[in-house]
Amino acid sequence: MEFDAKLFRENLTARLRRQYGKDISQANKHDLFDAVSASALEIIMPNWMETRRTYESKPTKQLYYLSAEFLMGRALSNNLINAQIKEQVEEVLKGFSVDYDIIEDEEPDAGLGNGGLGRLAACFLDSLATLQYPGNGYGIRYQYGMFEQHIENGYQVEYPDNWLKHRDPWEVKRSDLSVTVKFGGEIKYGKTPDGQDRFYVVNAEEVTATPYDMPVVGYGNNTVNTLRLWQATSPDGFDLQLFNDSQYNRAVEKQNSAENISRVLYPNDNGPQGKILRLKQQYFFTSASLQDLIHHFVSNVGTDFSKFPDYHVIQLNDTHPVVAIPELMRILIDEYNVGWDESWEIVKKTFAYTNHTILAEALEKWQIDIFQGLLPRIYQIVEEINRRFMIELQEKFPGDYRKQNHMSIIHDGKVYMAWLAIHTCFSVNGVAELHTELLKTQELKDWASIYPEKFNNKTNGVTQRRWLLSSNPELSKWITDRIGHGWEVNLEQLKELEKFINDDASLQQLMEIKYHNKQRLAEYLKVNQNEFIDPESIFDVQVKRLHEYKRQLLNVLHIMYLYNKIISNPSYNGPSRTFIFGAKAASGYRRAKSIIKLINSVADRVNSDRRVCGKLRVVFVENYRVSAAEKIIPAADVSEQISTAGLEASGTSNMKFMMNGALTIGTMDGANIEIVQEAGKENAFIFGLTSDEILEINKEHNYNPQKYLERCPELAKVINQLVDGTYDESRQLFRELYDSLVYGIEGQRPDPFYVLADFESYVESQKQIEEAYRQRKVWAQKVLKNIANSGKFTSDRTIEEYVNDIWHLEKIQIKSKDSKASK
Repeated sequence: MEFDAKLFRENLTARLRRQYGKDISQANKHDLFDAVSASALEIIMPNWMETRRTYESKPTKQLYYLSAEFLMGRALSNNLINAQIKEQVEEVLKGFSVDYDIIEDEEPDAGLGNGGLGRLAACFLDSLATLQYPGNGYGIRYQYGMFEQHIENGYQVEYPDNWLKHRDPWEVKRSDLSVTVKFGGEIKYGKTPDGQDRFYVVNAEEVTATPYDMPVVGYGNNTVNTLRLWQATSPDGFDLQLFNDSQYNRAVEKQNSAENISRVLYPNDNGPQGKILRLKQQYFFTSASLQDLIHHFVSNVGTDFSKFPDYHVIQLNDTHPVVAIPELMRILIDEYNVGWDESWEIVKKTFAYTNHTILAEALEKWQIDIFQGLLPRIYQIVEEINRRFMIELQEKFPGDYRKQNHMSIIHDGKVYMAWLAIHTCFSVNGVAELHTELLKTQELKDWASIYPEKFNNKTNGVTQRRWLLSSNPELSKWITDRIGHGWEVNLEQLKELEKFINDDASLQQLMEIKYHNKQRLAEYLKVNQNEFIDPESIFDVQVKRLHEYKRQLLNVLHIMYLYNKIISNPSYNGPSRTFIFGAKAASGYRRAKSIIKLINSVADRVNSDRRVCGKLRVVFVENYRVSAAEKIIPAADVSEQISTAGLEASGTSNMKFMMNGALTIGTMDGANIEIVQEAGKENAFIFGLTSDEILEINKEHNYNPQKYLERCPELAKVINQLVDGTYDESRQLFRELYDSLVYGIEGQRPDPFYVLADFESYVESQKQIEEAYRQRKVWAQKVLKNIANSGKFTSDRTIEEYVNDIWHLEKIQIKSKDSKASK
């Protein structure tokens, strides 16, 4: 997009005047952020409209990515970089004596996701637009995100993430496209006004779904795809009669009930009401999205639904949107009189499913009473799908009742959503080579045996536009100075950097860039958390969703070990270490919250002990989010990817760290395996049991934590310190963590995530890090090797694999449409 500075200035000042009644000199930081964003959207809008027009004028197959999360991060810089107008906007602001960085920091992170699942979805949308594929996202416009994390007295405390406190200048409300979603009610069968016999639901709760569109700007082209997010309201949410009768709470009861659906991401579902709300959320956005697609199809193509898969491929991002399968059946059968068999063929050709986990707890299943009560017609359809499937199973496995029962979509009083997805979808993919292999040979082996053609691997990736070009501009310039442009859309070109592996000047500059990024992070933590860290120290970073299998506990136990080692040996002269954590624990996940408290308790003790000053420091970054990650990841020396082998599906933070020159310490798990294959095992620090070794232990049922405690007195000491008053005077705060490791709790065997078994190997790898870090040139070469070999891990590669193997889309070039602020 060509940029007209004069017109942009005029739009900016006009926006301030029209929206806030101010000129530049009177505007505060938020006013300026809003006006700059709105002015930039005016430049992007013509291409956004032209993209939609092009897709509609020449109907073609499009991807629709359904996801409960889209962890988009801040939009301003990302959109300006992809539109290639960021430097020009900065120059305009300089003319007004306005610092762009201050404006950028005024933007809140969009509260639309939490972890890798949502960040992957965001990267995929970026790559689809950049590669010029017709692909759009559907999700929920969460009013308060998941939560804003505060650390108070070492504990995680959740507050509303009020990211929509002010308007979001990047979204466009489309009230004209609102639809109605129904819950509950009673199923009836009879003639409709047009004389047709069909099922219908009466006395249902009706909720209005209103779409808000966000632009997804492709890098260096004119494609602007769409992320459509649904907000829930009640069509009759205010009862004036009740209000006038002084029944104020009842007067808005329906509105509150409806708005709860799009209020918070992942509400606490420990109780039945939380479970109902989660299922409501999933049905709400999938039903609204399918109604939207059907309406568009009928308007543009007609009612020959046999053509629907020719124009639509729907990717289900994990099990959250799987309820879309019976919902599309319902719409076709109940609303358009399509027969069951024809509807089933359409559905099977339309949906594909991505599995993101082998953890049983994350393969969603719903109690029948909840599912049937909330979605009676949908449950009826699932029953019929299962009835027909069971006939198939009985024919394939006669007499094998165990297998038939295990594979039944409905059994043990629950509806198994992953089973529904695998049975229905034409593609089932894992997200890393090991993960996919484990699905086929262990967790889903029965399914792989009857549907071998469905299973395939698509190793995850991340977009280099955000995670390198935007978040690490100094490193990006260093790369471009050596290999030129082009890597922004073809990351494999980074391989050319290997020719600088013995170039002392390049290696020196590379380490200087890392140091500058560490200084930037140190300043950020000083300003935001009053934390003081030394950029000369090793920045050892673990930032990700907090879950026991990700083993933040193993990390902090090693810190306790290192602390003991230093204070028992005053002459210890290892390199200074700064351990940095960032993580949110799910609001109802008690043990994960205990680990956060332990990290902060250890930090309090270590950071206040003068005996380790200058040698050891621990920092917990509050409210970890994309904008914080963009500062942390470029500054990291060491990337902690230490999940229990076989349990991390892929990971994407490992890829971001690698791309930014952090060295991996990790298990042979998820995409770590492929990272090591690309960069070389000598350029990472690999430890711990393998997935095969863990499988063998699980088969033998002979795991004994005492074996490791007796063999390693240093380990026994740190485990005992959980309950001996060292970090908690009451000796009870971390008792559950202690018991879970040593004895087992809640029916589990001890140490289910092999923290004790991997501890000694982990300590040894940490020693190797210290030794390698002392050899500055060798360390710099390892850094360069990781960057140069990170090309595989771009989401562009992942998307091309999806397109070639699953989606079968065609690239569509969008003609440029100039705006009033561009030429």
